Amino acid sequence: MVRVELPYHLQTLARVGREVEIDVVGSVTQRSIIDALESRYPMLRGTIRDYATGRRRPYLRFLACAQDVSHDPPDRQVPDSVAKGLEPFVVLGSLSGG
Repeated sequence: MVRVELPYHLQTLARVGREVEIDVVGSVTQRSIIDALESRYPMLRGTIRDYATGRRRPYLRFLACAQDVSHDPPDRQVPDSVAKGLEPFVVLGSLSGG
């Protein structure tokens, strides 16, 4: 089980709490985590990644073990503590402006 923390707007859309647990089959990567999340919560499809390109949406960041992994290759494995469910994979909504 992988633990995933979601920002408030995605919690509301999926009708879940701050943290969800999902099963990830095979290698635990950013891509496989988001694939499993979108499979379990289909209403999140297109909100985390663009439909056409599969790229992360600009105002979302991914954190693993308190490290920003947003710009890492999507098929790079996440740290073992995230893969084992000891630490959450965090989807963080960011803001811009002044």
